[in-house]
Amino acid sequence: MKISYNWLKSYVKDLPSPEKLVEVFTFHICEVEETEKLPNSDYVLDIKVLPDRAHDLLSHRGVARDIAGILDLKFNEIKFEASMEDPTKLEIKIETDKCRRYMGRIVRNVTVGLSPAWMKDYLETLGQRSINNLVDATNIVMFDTGNPIHIFDLDKLANKKIIVRDAEDGELMTTLDSKEIKFTTSNMVIADEKDILAIAGVKGGKKAEVDENTKNIVIEVANFDPTSVRKTAKAVNIYTDAVKRFENDLSPEIAESAMEETVALILEMCKDAKLEEVVDVYSIKQKKNTIKFGLEKISKILGLDVSTFQAEKILKQFGYSYKLNGDEFEMEVPFNRPDLAIPEDMAEEIGRAIGYDKIEAKLPEIILEAKADDTFSKIMFTHKKLLENGYSEIMNYAFCNKGEVEVLASASDKKFLRTNLTDGLKESIKLNNLNLPLLDVKEIKVFEIGTVFKKSGEEIHVAYGDKKNVTEMLLDQFVTEKLSPQEHGYFSTEKFLVLAPSRSQGSLEETFHTQTFKPWSIFPFISRDVAVWVPSEIESNQVYKVIKENAGKLLIKEPRLFDEFKKDGKTSYAFRLVFQSHERTLTDDEINKIMENITVKINKNPNWQIR
Repeated sequence: MKISYNWLKSYVKDLPSPEKLVEVFTFHICEVEETEKLPNSDYVLDIKVLPDRAHDLLSHRGVARDIAGILDLKFNEIKFEASMEDPTKLEIKIETDKCRRYMGRIVRNVTVGLSPAWMKDYLETLGQRSINNLVDATNIVMFDTGNPIHIFDLDKLANKKIIVRDAEDGELMTTLDSKEIKFTTSNMVIADEKDILAIAGVKGGKKAEVDENTKNIVIEVANFDPTSVRKTAKAVNIYTDAVKRFENDLSPEIAESAMEETVALILEMCKDAKLEEVVDVYSIKQKKNTIKFGLEKISKILGLDVSTFQAEKILKQFGYSYKLNGDEFEMEVPFNRPDLAIPEDMAEEIGRAIGYDKIEAKLPEIILEAKADDTFSKIMFTHKKLLENGYSEIMNYAFCNKGEVEVLASASDKKFLRTNLTDGLKESIKLNNLNLPLLDVKEIKVFEIGTVFKKSGEEIHVAYGDKKNVTEMLLDQFVTEKLSPQEHGYFSTEKFLVLAPSRSQGSLEETFHTQTFKPWSIFPFISRDVAVWVPSEIESNQVYKVIKENAGKLLIKEPRLFDEFKKDGKTSYAFRLVFQSHERTLTDDEINKIMENITVKINKNPNWQIR
């Protein structure tokens, strides 16, 4: 995010120089990717805000508050005076649990025009273009508080009513940039009694767009479920500054100050504007949380001794409310810092306040002990059992075209995670049976050990079978029903360490895998058949030898005898050859030359003849 140095200074008057400020960011807050001095004497710092801090650092106010806490400087809290209000007939109705808070306010008698110079300068500093005074005001407030704002033309709304709801399948809306959107029931929208006005948390629509003729407006300051906004933005392929903030779990508590600042800016630019009362539907309130932590654990995590005096000083600098009970702190989590949830988070908070450069870099001491993994052991023994029974292992995609758990932004036929292994196994058996004549097996027997995904959670299943029947069950069920009691002993940690092979006997993995794996080719194979008439006293292995010696390195399988019959004192032997390369797709011309060479060699033998 781009941050204006002058903007920050309006909150923290004793801000250090831009050069020093870069060091503060680097060692205490986040990475600064670029710094630029502008002709207007302002500096722009492009900071890399990671998702865990996006709910407060994607705003000048949040960044300024953090810097003030780090440097123990005074934070200038800007207050906006309340204005006279008229009663309102604005009605807001929330019909979805994806909207946590929705504030609406009617402002009448506004004038749409150019923005003041200071507003244009701030927006241009951040790489934004000025549109008009009302839209610019909403952008200023978003970059200041972090809460996106939207404005509707009141006179274009049906019956002064706003409805927050889930869209219906097939509903349409044209966005402000003239893109037509077709909705599904998973998308949340803002609507009046007739049409959709905006994609909630994403982008406004043409229906209630503010233009030069607008006289009366409705200011929207809302808070939406982050997952819903992210999924909708992906589905409609629109990514805005508003999406970036809402998808990172913005606090609904910010909405009130965002509304006050928006109103103050509009009244400053539209002197004759009249306000109506705020309609505030706060349906899902943010919970107040506390964290308990002890300095012994904090010190151990950071690798340095943190004193009670030092910890209290840091908490006071940030303005955190806390109690000290003996050696344990109990701190109230600020509404704009949901990333602080466990003692480890406070270790990071205290550590960054001290300074990353002050923490000595040293590797932790790790004591490794031999320990059996119960699930891995079960999978390995199940794998071994099925291989011994003549099954071959396959691995299918976890993605499919139907299921209980949907995948976001995936291919149209891979939008769900599988709920079973059987469907994939049957398809693999079907496809492999087509190539059965080319394989060195009499029948296709395969198995898979893998995870399936259900609404209730993930499960590890085992499926095995052939073209006649496929059996699928939980891994634990297979272990109980199909493995011997001796094998069961491996699934207790204590017994495993006794029963597992010792190092002198070879590792467990070596016990299971005695063969060296050779990668298969990703290129298609070509098969050829050759049948040879020979005198009856000639055996098939003699013909086999001639074919094998002249087939070349592209032959990936031994010539396989698949047909034999005798007639008039002669015998016909038919062999199948399979060619394949690991580097390229073979051509018919290449294989034809090999077959011609084989034919020449065969015909050199007396009384041998290619059929």
